[in-house]
Amino acid sequence: MEDTLIDELRTAYDAQLRGVTPPGGSVRIEKDGPLTRVVGWHRGFVTGPRDLGVRGEELDTLIARQRDFYAARGEAVEWKTRAHDLPADLTDRLTAAGFVAEDSETVLIGQSADLAADPVLPDGVTLRRVTARSDLQRIAALESTVWGKDWSWLADDLTARIETAPENTIVLVAEAHTEVVCAAWLVFEDGADFGGLWGGSTLKEWRGQGIYRAMVAHRAQLAAARKVPYVYVDASADSAPILTRLGLHAVTTTTPYVWSP
Repeated sequence: MEDTLIDELRTAYDAQLRGVTPPGGSVRIEKDGPLTRVVGWHRGFVTGPRDLGVRGEELDTLIARQRDFYAARGEAVEWKTRAHDLPADLTDRLTAAGFVAEDSETVLIGQSADLAADPVLPDGVTLRRVTARSDLQRIAALESTVWGKDWSWLADDLTARIETAPENTIVLVAEAHTEVVCAAWLVFEDGADFGGLWGGSTLKEWRGQGIYRAMVAHRAQLAAARKVPYVYVDASADSAPILTRLGLHAVTTTTPYVWSP
């Protein structure tokens, strides 16, 4: 029964979640054969269907064309792969073309109604929806701290998403007094059966207190209220066990392959 459910969820994922929703602004989407690529983001981004439909030298040419396209722009590019992609040697060919694998994440899907609950937060921590630029900058600073990388681009990204589709982008912060201790956002696509759970990053000293779980429960609540049946997340190694315990199902893994000029 579980295997059948996983197959059904994976099939739905492949049908609906292989594209990309650009934040708006100057970011644009282009097609190159079976691929969808994003131009004008914080770095290039490439994704495709489960089966690219090309093999061998033809695939090598397609890969090289993406690399060279972004090289001409002086930009890095992420090619998003999934463990069940075809052809099976895609990642080998990406590596041969100079792409480097970053950390893999687990793609988890859960039913919104099953996960929905009123958020339970520690004493002194409050949850609120934000749209102001100053709050989005605070979220970018939080993400930079948590991941040890420059996430300053995130403020522009979330600002553009909210301006382009305010009803489809719900950004949340958990605050202890004036400090942002966790941030997460929920992204819908018109007509899709899935709400995307993004962010969900918590300051190290605030972990283990249920804040991340509260963020998941509240976003599932919002998705269920909108009659969106599923939520999904690309989960880190830290988050995946929590989400699995909450009742989400692992359907595949995803690994970014990145080329940098």
